[in-house]
Parts: sequence; C-alpha cells; structure tokens
Amino acid sequence: MARSLVHPEHLFAPWQVWPGSYDNPQADGNFPRPAECGFRIDRQTPMASMGSCFAREIKSYLLNKGYRYLCEEQENPAAVHASAAWERTYNTFSMRQIFDYTFASFSPRLRWWPLADGERVQDPYRRVILYRSREEAEADFVLHCQASRRVLQTARVLILTLGLTEIWEDREDGSVIALPGGPYANQGGDMSRYRFRVSRFQENLENLEHIHGLLRQHNPSCQLVVTVSPVHLWATFRRDLDVISASCNSKSTLRAVADEFVAGHEQVHYFPAYEMATIYRGLLGKSYLAQGRENFHVNKETVKCIMANFLKFYHPVSA
Repeated sequence: MARSLVHPEHLFAPWQVWPGSYDNPQADGNFPRPAECGFRIDRQTPMASMGSCFAREIKSYLLNKGYRYLCEEQENPAAVHASAAWERTYNTFSMRQIFDYTFASFSPRLRWWPLADGERVQDPYRRVILYRSREEAEADFVLHCQASRRVLQTARVLILTLGLTEIWEDREDGSVIALPGGPYANQGGDMSRYRFRVSRFQENLENLEHIHGLLRQHNPSCQLVVTVSPVHLWATFRRDLDVISASCNSKSTLRAVADEFVAGHEQVHYFPAYEMATIYRGLLGKSYLAQGRENFHVNKETVKCIMANFLKFYHPVSA
C-alpha cells in the first residue's frame, strides 16, 4: 500500500498510485489494475473486434494465441481488419451504421458510388470494396449482413477500438462515408455532397449508446470492451489545427466519451490500450511508435505488451 503525504491520511492500493513515484514500485510491464476487471474469458470464449487499424492487431494476436476469435467472410479483403467484412471503422458513426444495417435499417440516399467506367460500383461505407455491377453489390451486401449478424449475435466479448472524431458526412442525409477517397474521388466523382467536420463528445456518446441498445436487444449476454486506438492520425483535414494536436483532440474526446459510456453500464468495460502505449511504455523506457513511413502506428513490441496485459486482465491463468 502507498501512503499519501497530504491530509487527510489515506492508504492507496498499488494500482491507484503513479508507478515509480516517491517510494512506490517502478513500472515492470504489468500494467497496474484493480483486482476485479468485470468478467473472465478462456480460449473457447467467442470474441470479436471492430474499429480502426488496432482492431486488426487484436484479431491477429488472439488468433495466434489460439483463442476463439470469430471470423466470417475471410475471403473478402475487408475482413482482414475485423471479424467480418466491415473494413476499418475509424469513427463511432461508421460503427453505428454497421449495427443499423445488421439489426435495424440503413438506407442512405446514395447507396453506391458509380465508377467512371459506368458499370462498376464502390461501397462508400467500406472503403476497399468494389463490385462489377450494382446487382452484384446488392446481392453480396445481403450475404454480408447475414455474416455480420452471425458475428454480433455469437460473440460473448466484442471489442470496439475508437479511432478518431473527424468525419465526412452526406449533406443530404447525414450518413458518414468511410473516407473521402478511393476510385470514386480519384476518377472524378463529385465530393461536393459531402462535408467534413469534427464530431463532438455528445454525438459520439449517443452513437455508443445506440450501439449498446441494439447489442443488448440482440445479444444481451455479450460483454462490450471499449478501447481508444493508440494509432495516431496520419493526416488531418482540419485547417485550424496541426495533425499532432488534431490527433490528441480525437483521442482525448473519445477517451472522455468511453469513460462516460462505461460508467453507465454493467456489461461495458474500458481497456486502457491507449494509456499502455502512450504513457506506460514511456515509463518502461520504451518507444511505442513504429519506425519508417508509418511511424504514426504502434510498433509490434507495444502490441504484444498491450495484448499480454489484456490476457492478464481477462484470462489471468494464461499470463
């Protein structure tokens, strides 16, 4: 136990004090945490993840360690990053749209982007998916919704990694596209119907609450784990802020949203992946950023550190 140096005197648990402060133990690779983390998993627990690039790291690690990570549509390149062909979902709006088209309804006014050749189409809400025709796209999307439902109704643990607050939305109906790029924009598509803006605390919280409501309705026993992705913005579309400050704003906003969201629900938990990367690795004297052209990503050693602590949190016998 650590003793406070101010009045009134108070005894803190080890995980309540900053590692290495005063006479407290130094950081040793075991992230400080409360003894009870809310739930337990084993290798047979069906788990899924959705979100930014870090969701892909979670998937790879759990599969390599022999855990039951749910995989659907694995022949589709958009499934590389998650449990189904959701592609990368960098914001809570995209996540909400997935839950809507899986369990409710999602009918944007412009559903498919036509390519310049007049035949092929692209899914604006899943950035790498191209189809030879609209008919092929609509038939495959029916199958995708079925796969998405299977994952979201089977999972007993669903991990959401929150990435950023910058969005591009349709001016007509408010639907949020994956990214303002791809063949549509590169081949002269009209982007004027979309506007860029920075989403704020309340609307991101409302998105998570909406997701929670649908998950409780269709899979009430699922534990929801929320993280903030430690992968920074590669670039910002903001004109009033530099990329580093914009990235910090995104992460700070989403961290506050996650705290409020978790506080309101028993089966919702926060896992501090962002803190492990950006703060705890520094206390260990380690760098967390990758080298080379993608130095906004976390390095492999940091991924291993984060995921090893994930298992210590939720499957301690495996650690």
